[in-house]
Amino acid sequence: MLIDKKRIYDDTPGKKNIIHLNNAGSSLMPQSVIDAQVNHINLEANIGGYEAMAKMADKIADVYASVAKLINADDSEIAIVENATVGWAMAFYAIDFKKGDRILTVEAEYASNYLAYLHVAKTKGVIVDVVPTGDDGELSLTQLKEMIDNDVKLISVTHVPTNSGLVNPVSAIGNIARKNDILFLVDACQSAGQIPLDVEEIKCDILSATSRKYLRGPRGVGFVYVRKSVIKDLHPPIIDLHSALWTSATEYKLQDDAKRFENWETNYAAKLGLGAAVEYALDVGIENIHTCVVELADYLRDKLSRINSVSMHILSKQQCGIITFSVEGQNSSDIIAKLQQRGINTSLSSPDGTLIDATKNKLPDLIRASVHYFNDEEELDKFIEVLTDIIT
Repeated sequence: MLIDKKRIYDDTPGKKNIIHLNNAGSSLMPQSVIDAQVNHINLEANIGGYEAMAKMADKIADVYASVAKLINADDSEIAIVENATVGWAMAFYAIDFKKGDRILTVEAEYASNYLAYLHVAKTKGVIVDVVPTGDDGELSLTQLKEMIDNDVKLISVTHVPTNSGLVNPVSAIGNIARKNDILFLVDACQSAGQIPLDVEEIKCDILSATSRKYLRGPRGVGFVYVRKSVIKDLHPPIIDLHSALWTSATEYKLQDDAKRFENWETNYAAKLGLGAAVEYALDVGIENIHTCVVELADYLRDKLSRINSVSMHILSKQQCGIITFSVEGQNSSDIIAKLQQRGINTSLSSPDGTLIDATKNKLPDLIRASVHYFNDEEELDKFIEVLTDIIT
């Protein structure tokens, strides 16, 4: 393992206070991320918001380069936005859907995304089809191929669902989409920061992610990548004087790059925090992070599997840092509250977050424990000890 654990622990103030297993919700920020935000807020307080923006212009531009490096893109293909939902939606609603167009998605698709599909189904007559999952718990690539016809406008997939450790095979899906000249959208909210992402390998046209989860950045900021070759065909649903240039009383011109998906007002402290978080992750090494997260998650799954009353929700063999489970005869919310009282953070994964998958698998409210590389086996042993005490 190439991660300097002592340095990571020293860099993470929150680790001194709690055992944080809610990294799929909102992770603990490193000190450098905290400093980037606080320093900019202080600068705004001392010289003014516009003036601080101008003074930090080069550092703000660097954020785009850092995000681009993280996912192997060009910085002109990156928009920094208020959150991943905004980024995802700005790109999704920019697609020129027509009546009869089809969207193909997955069983474990996230609620916010699926609600957008239902919205365009109601307003534009778009058809939403779910690609079945095979017996191995993974998306059936064979059935995906069979479902493709000339009406498929978009394939849209959540890389890592919110309610299990499943990792959807986005590169294989991307190959199919590219071969059939179909737009491919990837929600990477739960994968950015814990799994290496390469948009050239994935062959996606759009990819969105948040700052607050595995990237360990601040809340209220995220990014969306849009491939150069498709930007010109996507008109964002909302524009302003940042995303477009007002050229005459009756005309405007959209930005040529991904900034057409942004708007003028921005939380620059959060944006700089995102940049610091990405740089921190790149410095640790995404491959190193991924290896560590998988090892810790496997360790925790093994420990949980030895508790007779615990049932884990595992969809496939390939797993990541998210573990969801329920305890027979007990309320998940109550257990989460008791864990928190004893200094351990987890979160609730409710069925309405992934309704298709939850209905198919008859899932109850689940306890979600999501590990990160600043966790360690000692913390996980303590979690198991406290959990066992609570449920017995």
